[in-house]
Amino acid sequence: MLDDFLVRAALAGLGVALASAPLGVFVVWRRMSYFGEATAHAAVLGVALALGFSLPMMPAILVTALVMARTVSALSGRGHAMDTLLGVAAHTALAAGLVAVALLPEVRLDPMGYLFGDILAVTRTDLATIWAGAALVLALVCWRWQALLTATLSPDLAYASGLDPRREDLVLTLALAVVVAVAIKVVGVLLIGAMLVIPAAAARPLVRTPEAMAIGAGLVGALAAIGGLGGAFVLDTPAGPTIVCTSAVIFALTLALGQVLSRRPD
Repeated sequence: MLDDFLVRAALAGLGVALASAPLGVFVVWRRMSYFGEATAHAAVLGVALALGFSLPMMPAILVTALVMARTVSALSGRGHAMDTLLGVAAHTALAAGLVAVALLPEVRLDPMGYLFGDILAVTRTDLATIWAGAALVLALVCWRWQALLTATLSPDLAYASGLDPRREDLVLTLALAVVVAVAIKVVGVLLIGAMLVIPAAAARPLVRTPEAMAIGAGLVGALAAIGGLGGAFVLDTPAGPTIVCTSAVIFALTLALGQVLSRRPD
């Protein structure tokens, strides 16, 4: 029978996959993968603030990621392109977080665990937090699904339907911050963006509806989490990067399969 820590690691991977799948499809549709990375990089600054001021880790990461996302959104269109702002914000937050951690003399922290994740060190408390966050994200996205779809398709159509696209952007930003907060322990800040984008991109060639793409992304993410964890155990490689590599392999396979299916006559 599997050791207890492997069971916890597998459950943590599944929780992150379920949380990131529905959100990942909107990241892909809106072409905001770099936005997700910038929000994730801010989590390192949240870790530093939590350690420096003796704050709870998870709320500090959540608040910092949310502030980063809203700040970039507020500054966009004011003289700088969005990709420029994201580049400045992402790298500044990551560097500032690492410098702040290094300047805390009473804290001895290995930043690699936060950069690339440490899924094998997930505790029962971490597991409860991950699944609570996943449940919150799923509930939030399901509640606002149609509104988010309309705002993604066309802001003008959203206004015509009585919706405020800015409110839907806030919902998406909040969900993204929650995913960052719960996924940092599993894949780390440098790989969270990959878990948002790759499963959704892998599901895209094989589906025809938005709902099917979200479900497919969840299945791909779950398969990548379990397969990557098994591969890391067998190959003795880092678990977080191995999970991402597994999802990339699945993406290559679904892309090839999608091309084959598109050439078949109806």
